[in-house]
Amino acid sequence: MLHQARQLCGRWCRWSSPFIHLLTLTVVTFGVLAPLICHRLLHSYYYLRRWHLNPMSQEFLEQNQQEGQAALRYFQKLQIPNASEASGRDAFQPLLLVTIITVQRRNDFHYVLQVASQFHRLLQKCGARCRSHRILLCNVESDPSSHEDVRLLRSFFPMVSRDKTGENLDPSMNQFEKEKQDYVFCLEQSLLTYNPEYILIVEDDAVPQEEIFAVLQHLLFARFSKPYLRDALYFKLYHPERLQRYFNPEPMRILEWLGLGMFLGPVLNCVYSWATGRPSLSWPIVLFFALYSMALSELVGRHYMLELRRLTPMLYNIVPVTECCTPAMLFSAPSAHRALGYLKGLHCRQGFAKDIALYSLLRTKRENAYVVEPNLVQHVGMYSSLRLNDNPKLL
Repeated sequence: MLHQARQLCGRWCRWSSPFIHLLTLTVVTFGVLAPLICHRLLHSYYYLRRWHLNPMSQEFLEQNQQEGQAALRYFQKLQIPNASEASGRDAFQPLLLVTIITVQRRNDFHYVLQVASQFHRLLQKCGARCRSHRILLCNVESDPSSHEDVRLLRSFFPMVSRDKTGENLDPSMNQFEKEKQDYVFCLEQSLLTYNPEYILIVEDDAVPQEEIFAVLQHLLFARFSKPYLRDALYFKLYHPERLQRYFNPEPMRILEWLGLGMFLGPVLNCVYSWATGRPSLSWPIVLFFALYSMALSELVGRHYMLELRRLTPMLYNIVPVTECCTPAMLFSAPSAHRALGYLKGLHCRQGFAKDIALYSLLRTKRENAYVVEPNLVQHVGMYSSLRLNDNPKLL
C-alpha cells in the first residue's frame, strides 16, 4: 500500500505532470504576477490601499482641479452664440435633451464647467449625427444668482432655475427631500421646455466619456427597439466601479461569471494541450481553467474586464439595474412622465435618497429599469453636495 502511494506521488510530482504544471501556474499567477501588476489598480482585490490611496487621491484632486481650470478657459475663449441660439427657445423638438443639474460647489474645481465643456465639445465632434441633440442647464441652487459658473454658462446654453417657479421652499426640509424635489423640477422643466423624445439627466460632477454619443445612437436606434427595453422606466449610465464585482448577490453577474469560466475553461485547456503536446480535452483540466479564469477575473477586477467592451458600441451590455446611484439617467418621454408621477408621491430622507426611491418603484409599480455597462460617464465629484468631507478619498 505504501509502495503504491509512493508511485502515485511520484507520478504527480514529476515536472512533466499536469498537477505540477497547474500548481506552478496557480502560485505564479496569484502569488507573484497578479500582485505585482495589480497593486495600483484601484478596483482590484490586490490594490494596496495603505500604500497608494492617499497619494492617488491627492493626485486625482490636483488633476481634477487642473481640468476645472481648463474648462474655465474653454468657455472664456469660446465665441458667444447669438441670443436665439443661447436661449434655445425655438419650436425644435430634440431627439435627446441633455439636462445638467447643478448647485454651487467649491469654485476651484468648476465641476459643472467640466461637464458642460465636455458635452459641448463632444456634440461639436459628433457633427450631423447629433444635430437633434440639445443641452439644458438646470440651476437648483437656493440662490440661483450666487452660482458663479452658471453665470458664465448662461451665455452659451439655455437655462432654467428653481426660483422661477414661484415655489416657497420649506427651510426645514431635509437635504435628501430637497435633492429629490430638485430632480423632479429639472425633469419636469426638461419636458416642458423642449418636449424631447429622450432626456439624459446628468449631475454636475458626471463627465461624459468620449464615446457617449456613439453608444447612445446605437442604443436609441438599435437596442431600444426591443419592447422590454423601450418600456423601461429608466436607464442608468453609471454604476460605481467598486460595486461592479462578480461576487455580488445580483443573479445576472453570477451567470456572466459562470459563462466566462465555461468559455475560457476549454479555450485555456486547448492552449495548455498544444503547449504540452497532450490530448486536446481533459475535463478535470477544463474545470481547473474555468475556476482559474473566474478567480483571476474577480481578483483583478470585473471593472477592468468591462473596459474591453469600449471597443465598439455593439459590445456594451444592458443588464437589470441596482440601487446606487444617479449621476447619469436616461428617460424616454413617456417614462419621464411616469417617474414624475411616482416621485411626487414619495418623501426622501436619510437612508431613502432619490436613487433608492427610484429603485423602490420597480417593485411597487412593477416597472423595469436597466444599467448600461461599462459606464458612460466618469464621476469626478469627490466633494459631495450632500455630505461634507474635507479630506475625500477615491474609495
